[in-house]
Amino acid sequence: MAGSFEAVIFDFGGVITASPFEAFNRLEEERGLPRDFVRTVNATNPDSNAWALFERAAISAAEFNDRFAAEAKAAGHELDGASVLAVLSGSIRPAMVTALDRLKAADYRLACITNNVPTGHGAGMARSGDRSDAYEQVFARFEHVIESSKAGVRKPDPRIYQMMCEHLGLGPDVCVYLDDLGINCKPAAQLGMAAIKVTSGEQALADLGALLGLDLIS
Repeated sequence: MAGSFEAVIFDFGGVITASPFEAFNRLEEERGLPRDFVRTVNATNPDSNAWALFERAAISAAEFNDRFAAEAKAAGHELDGASVLAVLSGSIRPAMVTALDRLKAADYRLACITNNVPTGHGAGMARSGDRSDAYEQVFARFEHVIESSKAGVRKPDPRIYQMMCEHLGLGPDVCVYLDDLGINCKPAAQLGMAAIKVTSGEQALADLGALLGLDLIS
């Protein structure tokens, strides 16, 4: 292994899979809503809104549906929470899965911290436990997975990153963290992790490969 890094910790939705924001944009276009409307609603009162509460499993799917609808209405448009959840699953990036296997072969420990919701199934939803499921086959590659909906804490709360370090028995300084949201990368970096903000699958693998001295693309 290059340098002193021992573990690579991945976000799931938007890193291992295509960004859920792309799906939200398609929904917005279909419904005649402003682009990034869902992100705007979810960014309002980010610690106490429907999205935040649902990712911490503090409310049910039915409550999320109603709360999100109220928040959307307050923001000027009609959109129910169930419709947002229906498009949440993302498509797996094959190159990322290949990279996971290469990292494992190079003796890096692999882990995942994902903000997800406790119902449904997909990139941003609860895990199914079905070993034949494509998502579960990816999750099986990780030594440990922390799901916000089960842990009761969500990124960017620093505690969730500390929980991972404690489980792995490693200091933050030997961990690399990848996330598609800068707000989630910031606490990881503040703890001492090498944080990589993901803007595309190829960029992420190029940056990670450069950091570790590995070819993760070709």
